[in-house]
Amino acid sequence: MNKNRQLHPLMLAGTGSDVGKSVLAAAFCRIFRQDGYHPAPFKAQNMALNSFATPEGLEIGRAQAVQAEAAGIPCHTDMNPLLLKPQSDHTSQVVLNGRPIGNRSAYDYFRREGREELRQAVCAAYDRLAARYHPIVLEGAGSLAEINLRDTDLVNLPMAMHAGADVLLVGDIDRGGVFASVYGSLLLLRPEERKRVKGILINKFRGDLRLFESGVKQLEELCGIPVLGVIPYFKDIHIEEEDSVALAAKAYRAEQGKVNVAVVLLRHVSNFTDFNVLERDERLHLFYTNNVDELAQADIILLPGTKSTLDDLHDIRRNGVAQAIVRARRNGATVMGICGGYQLMGERVSDPNHVEGEQESLPGLGLLPVVTEMQGEKVTRQVRFTLHGRDEAMEGYEIHMGKTERRPGTSALPLNRLADGTDEGCWAGPGCMGTYIHGILDNPAFVDFLLEPHRAKLSAGASRFDYHQFKEQQYDKLADHVRKYVNLPLLYEILTTNHHD
Repeated sequence: MNKNRQLHPLMLAGTGSDVGKSVLAAAFCRIFRQDGYHPAPFKAQNMALNSFATPEGLEIGRAQAVQAEAAGIPCHTDMNPLLLKPQSDHTSQVVLNGRPIGNRSAYDYFRREGREELRQAVCAAYDRLAARYHPIVLEGAGSLAEINLRDTDLVNLPMAMHAGADVLLVGDIDRGGVFASVYGSLLLLRPEERKRVKGILINKFRGDLRLFESGVKQLEELCGIPVLGVIPYFKDIHIEEEDSVALAAKAYRAEQGKVNVAVVLLRHVSNFTDFNVLERDERLHLFYTNNVDELAQADIILLPGTKSTLDDLHDIRRNGVAQAIVRARRNGATVMGICGGYQLMGERVSDPNHVEGEQESLPGLGLLPVVTEMQGEKVTRQVRFTLHGRDEAMEGYEIHMGKTERRPGTSALPLNRLADGTDEGCWAGPGCMGTYIHGILDNPAFVDFLLEPHRAKLSAGASRFDYHQFKEQQYDKLADHVRKYVNLPLLYEILTTNHHD
């Protein structure tokens, strides 16, 4: 592949949400990297509860961090300059260039007033990124034809036009109506917008591809642009999910010869990607639940991060989950909390300045001798650390708005020692611990430590799982899958042809 060829930026836009844009963007980031280019992902505005801390200690959407990983480069806020973190059905925390700038209702956010400042900010981020990487793989948001939001849109065709990007329209055939959604999306575009759309990708196809050959021809005749590929649905390639919709489907069933691990399914769960590694570890069976009977059967209970700690604390006290966790711990289960889950495990969570909402204070589960106070200043940073008393270096990241302190006079110890010498987390004896470090389970040494009390349950020959190596294999498998079903020579021709718009 001639890596000296100048490629246009590529945007993957969708006929709607959840059509597979994020995963396809990761695929093309890996493909361009394999072909000798130096690509980078970009999404002007992302709405997600899964976020990640950059090396500079700033916050971006997790999906762009995954795409950067596929591209083989460090993530940066310029890849996702605007992040909306939902706090309720109507409001979101707005994170601009990695730092929170306040909470906004959906109505206020999408008003025209102030949109130009945001537009300038995301365009400036794109320009900085495009000066460092080539090509840029842009991802749209939702549908590219949300005509009611056309004048305030920062993500889709206005961004493609600023970047000079060639757009591929992604349609999800699995949900049905792919002809109407693709053709209708194009018909709703203005003429100058439609010129930017250079091809169609049909995603999540099930069955015999030969049965859709006539459909490809009909779409090309209707739309006047080529179908670059029909990509089959896959189940054997594991790329991080952006939404929590599928979590409840990862249901309970105890398995012999494995350690059964329950993640408490909180209403405001965030950063659930912390547990992806455990889904792939053959020593474990992972499931998500808020069923008290299922929690009672778990060997390990994990409390995840949450966007609304006090709301979720109120919920699990009301529905009996809190009592079930305490009872399981008393009966010998390991209980561990990460970030908001760590806060829930303490003696009290207070919010005197109403950072989260109207609730000022609630008692926690009382499993750890710590108290938490919610604070307006968000901590975002990558960290290196060791387990207290051990030498193996590990890494992760922090994203939280509370400060948690151990109660004086307690026998509990810090869980971790950070590279700067400070203590982190709390360890109240084997099988009871909490930490603010996301990604802590991505470290094989920590998973081994978590499993130590339960080794008797493991099958003979069970061994440590290397998640980093696994993820690299998945990105390569994804790239191979897309290469097989996408007309890459035609795509490269589109990305190098000077179009006369």
